[in-house]
Amino acid sequence: MEHGSASNSGQRLEVIVAGDEGSVRLDRVLAVRLPQLSRSRLKALILADAVTLKNAPIRDPAYHVASGDTITIDVPEAVAAEPAGEAIALDIVHEDDDIIVINKPRGLVVHPAAGHETGTLVNALIAHCGASLSGIGGVKRPGIVHRLDKDTTGLMVAAKNDRAHKSLTEQFADHGRTNEMRRGYLALVWGVPNRLRGTVNAPIDRHPFAREKMAVRDSGREAITHWEIVESFNGRDGKPVAALLACQLETGRTHQIRVHLAHIGHPLLGDAVYGPHFKTKSSHLGHQSQAALTALGRQALHAYLLALEHPQTGEILHWESPLPQDLLLLQNALRAAL
Repeated sequence: MEHGSASNSGQRLEVIVAGDEGSVRLDRVLAVRLPQLSRSRLKALILADAVTLKNAPIRDPAYHVASGDTITIDVPEAVAAEPAGEAIALDIVHEDDDIIVINKPRGLVVHPAAGHETGTLVNALIAHCGASLSGIGGVKRPGIVHRLDKDTTGLMVAAKNDRAHKSLTEQFADHGRTNEMRRGYLALVWGVPNRLRGTVNAPIDRHPFAREKMAVRDSGREAITHWEIVESFNGRDGKPVAALLACQLETGRTHQIRVHLAHIGHPLLGDAVYGPHFKTKSSHLGHQSQAALTALGRQALHAYLLALEHPQTGEILHWESPLPQDLLLLQNALRAAL
């Protein structure tokens, strides 16, 4: 049983232990009774003396509670996020009280970092969502549960509160193995694979010498990418030169698709990091294709599909995003072989 009321410091929640929570540990009981708060948030509140029993703070997350105990939780008002909000235009595909889905353009960095302290997706979301951000971990910021590289376009989802953040984090960690979450990408690659579809199951870790790169290494973490040929393209000589692949992730490692496709000999068109040795292949392209590839100036990768379970309603939501204009121009030029 749970009650809530306003207090001078934000929100006061009251939980009466029913005894059927599956555990007697304080943190686990609260996790069951207060699913809108993440486990890490509850632990922080306990350690901050914000959880009390009989007017005395309980400072141990493993404290054993008893059936009938009345626990009070004082949740402070979420503080302002450190990154400042910035009025950056967003292509919003879906938005409600719990989540926001955007179609990320090329050139937009997701998180503030060295060299990109401003002008990021996080800055844009803080400004756009404003008061609707109830806070992730007590801070008014969007909950980023996955990323796209700066120059990768396509669909991204962010959480607007702790409950949604917890749900999305769990769904993305599962990667559709036991739930309906799916992420699909369209990739224009050099060469045409010798079969219609396949799977790359190869661990990914930091490159041993180039620290800004990732690489397939035995020391890495499990990484699985499924791919399927959507379309193939011939060069000026009539021989296969490139293909459009649909990829689906079963794991979510940094640069995973770029690394895996390069690993099997089919790096992304325009990928200066993982496909520099394929630049000579551009001579096999028609003049229009060469011009479109030069104008592209980025890896030819687009997150076209996103499906997930809504954190609040449980409804399965599905979105698709068509190829952006720069990739569409390249695709059409490759089709024409001109």
